[in-house]
Amino acid sequence: MTQFRSCYTLICLGWIGMLFASISSLAQELPLAYGAMATRTTPDPIEKTLDPDQVMQLVRQYNPVSQQASIQVQQAKAKLLAARGGFDPVLSQNLAEKTFDGTAYYEYNNPELLIPTWFGVEVKAGLEKINGNRVNTSETAGTSNYIGISVPLGRDLLMDKRRAVLQSAKVMRDASYAEQQRMLNDLMLDVQKAYWSWYKSYRILSILDEAVVINEKRLAFVRGAFRQGDRPALDTTEALAQLQQLQVQQQAARLELRNNQLELSVFLWTPEGNPYLLPDEVSPLITGGEQIFETQPVPVLDSLLEVARKNHPELLLYNFKLQSLSIEKQYRFQQLLPQADLQYNFLQEGNRFPNILKAPFFENNFQYGLKMSIPIRLSAERGNYRNAKLAINSVRLEQDLKTTQIENKVKACFNELINLRAQVALQTKAYSNYSLLQRGEEVRFTIGESSLFLVNARENKRLEELQKLQLLKAKLALAGYQLSWAIGRL
Repeated sequence: MTQFRSCYTLICLGWIGMLFASISSLAQELPLAYGAMATRTTPDPIEKTLDPDQVMQLVRQYNPVSQQASIQVQQAKAKLLAARGGFDPVLSQNLAEKTFDGTAYYEYNNPELLIPTWFGVEVKAGLEKINGNRVNTSETAGTSNYIGISVPLGRDLLMDKRRAVLQSAKVMRDASYAEQQRMLNDLMLDVQKAYWSWYKSYRILSILDEAVVINEKRLAFVRGAFRQGDRPALDTTEALAQLQQLQVQQQAARLELRNNQLELSVFLWTPEGNPYLLPDEVSPLITGGEQIFETQPVPVLDSLLEVARKNHPELLLYNFKLQSLSIEKQYRFQQLLPQADLQYNFLQEGNRFPNILKAPFFENNFQYGLKMSIPIRLSAERGNYRNAKLAINSVRLEQDLKTTQIENKVKACFNELINLRAQVALQTKAYSNYSLLQRGEEVRFTIGESSLFLVNARENKRLEELQKLQLLKAKLALAGYQLSWAIGRL
């Protein structure tokens, strides 16, 4: 019997060594990083792994939301092209002829080229050919040509509808990039939440798988000791109950892993545009080491707030909206002015265009007209201008509110990051202490001063604390990405 107890003690000590080797291995499995701060390591070429940066790269390339954000940018560019069309030169041809009761009243042919300019002036040149027996006396019979301009002297001089539409289209083109960044920023946060939920459930399942293997060996050992008469039958029941409890937890963890795997697969798409289901053999991988996020210097809060104020896409969108409203306000102010349009054409007989630099503009061979008008009360113009000013004030108030909300969100994420760093450090120490308690209880059990019930209780508490540690580390890694999201740079 003494020889058997010595053998039993050696087996228990070997089992303890194997347990701590597995614990040490698990403690090194959870490297953490936030953003792109981690140092990339070379993974095992056989093992299929997926890290957060790879997930974000795949989402940016193939996810429908990412492609939709890119389409919005292309749409804004198309609208800008359409707005530029208001300044395209226009070539026109006007033909007319009238014959009645054998009399040729007139034949009219007028090809013309109209060139709008950015300054509101329109330049035109054309030929006129008029023949017939009943030609209007104000018209010039025969063939003539003209070069002329049309100039707004009041309303539309500094800003007209075409220029307002073009400038607004340019602002919207720039705003589309900020909108794309905003959509991707929110999308990447959802991706990171799904990834770290998958990561956490994967690590917890790995812990329980290891614990189930160890308890299966323990149950076999206790049964052998019972058959040798060294252990009571109750110990076999205790070992079996412990194994069954862990198996139940294992099944629940496996279900959670599969569900979280499906959650992450929602964001993954193939280059052909088909949904992609993440295979079971793919495991999460964190680049770098587990100490990176716990020991890396924390960014300065004031610097983070400054970056958020200058570069957050939601605040940039407000800036672009204010620019667009400022253009609208300028245009509405121009509509308060009287409308005065001057048209001048220099005329010349024949098909050959003259040198307008040497032409006597108001002495001979010219045609001009001046049209002026103004509404008596300017009710519509005053209302539109007032509405444009009020819209700017409203957007500024919204921008101030959004700035405060973003600053508070940055501070909250920063505080969470600091707090989780402290929690991870404390939980790591607590887990080490519970591991020592389990080890001591196992030593006492081998010398007959403890029971299998107490050993199982210590093991359950150690496993519980280890799972809490994995959960906190996953939260810590996610908090880093949330901080990048809060400043708009994820």
